[in-house]
Amino acid sequence: MPSNQLIQEKKQLVLDRINTYHLKRMAGSKGNIFLISNTYPGVWLEHVYDAVSWVNYDKSDPSVSINQINLFLDRQKPDGQLPCYIIDPDKKTGFKNLVGYSQTQECVSFARLCLEACLQNNDMNLLKQCYEKCKNWDNWLTKYRMTMKTGLIEMFCGFDTGHDNSGRFENIKYKGNFSDDAKDYPINDEYLPFITPDMNAVFYGSKTALAVMAGKLGLQEEAHMWKQAAHEIKKKIIEICYDEEDDFFYDVDRFGNKIKCKSISITNLFCESVLDMDMADRIFKKYLDNPNEFKTPYPYPAVSVSDPLWIQNLPGNSWGFYSQGLVSLRTLRWMDKYGFSAQLEDNMRRWISAWCLTDKLNFGQELHPISGESSTCGNWYSSTMLYFLHAIKRLGF
Repeated sequence: MPSNQLIQEKKQLVLDRINTYHLKRMAGSKGNIFLISNTYPGVWLEHVYDAVSWVNYDKSDPSVSINQINLFLDRQKPDGQLPCYIIDPDKKTGFKNLVGYSQTQECVSFARLCLEACLQNNDMNLLKQCYEKCKNWDNWLTKYRMTMKTGLIEMFCGFDTGHDNSGRFENIKYKGNFSDDAKDYPINDEYLPFITPDMNAVFYGSKTALAVMAGKLGLQEEAHMWKQAAHEIKKKIIEICYDEEDDFFYDVDRFGNKIKCKSISITNLFCESVLDMDMADRIFKKYLDNPNEFKTPYPYPAVSVSDPLWIQNLPGNSWGFYSQGLVSLRTLRWMDKYGFSAQLEDNMRRWISAWCLTDKLNFGQELHPISGESSTCGNWYSSTMLYFLHAIKRLGF
């Protein structure tokens, strides 16, 4: 491990950076939100967790998480669709639209994050609003993303998952997105739509969150309905995406064929509490705690190192190779819950060491899973900085 002095110096650099550049008002927000980085000049839907995570770390201004969710709630379309990103209008960027609706990219349940933000702020009035708006989002997904009538939602393009440049999408045409509206069907693609375990884990997680919201609002019949709906989603995920021989969950193309890429998307099933304890323990030991799969010196690579699709295809922003700061931050949502606290703290030590012992890039988006070298992407990346802060606080530095 690096010296305590070096860790403290890096901590101060991170806090100074966050307070100067990341905690800011944007796009008419009532107060500060938590911005991602210069590379990603704004907030993506999957980064709402950044604000919730920050408030878990520093409780001096809990309204940061409320402001972050309101950014998206205020821009929900009348049909229920949430934006996938909101760009800082004060930044000069190449983005065509300042508010994007071109993919879903809900990689952590937004309903669950709304619930957590309301609890952080003890705001029951907002909880009622969140409940109604998250119901509308659930209805939108059901209406526009269940074209195959399997009971599970579908991926129309690679960006729906947030897994840019992943080998899991090597055979599809629309690896990014193809339309300004995420409800548009992926015509002229031989294999799409996909049924993916990560998107449906989030779909499941949102239904369980809606059940909790309904219960807190005294809507017991609706709470029961959401619990039953979540139960059905869980059954379908196992029925369609689970491979019994491999003991793993895979994407499934529109013909029902499993796309056997061992992707870090498996962690979404942990993150959203889809897996029962026995299955979680088994999969974790077989894959995530296995040096021949995902337990590399700097975990967790975006694809298992045993998979032929684990390829260093780009110098940065590759969900086909690098260990991602987003994945690391999200481990705070599930590793303790499933009993993997010792492994979590071991991972934390490895990431602390990597970012303290390099000057190549300051807290970037991702690490080389073997060498610990940073990629070229995402200097001062929100999720990486937050994971670093949580890690040193937990480990007593």
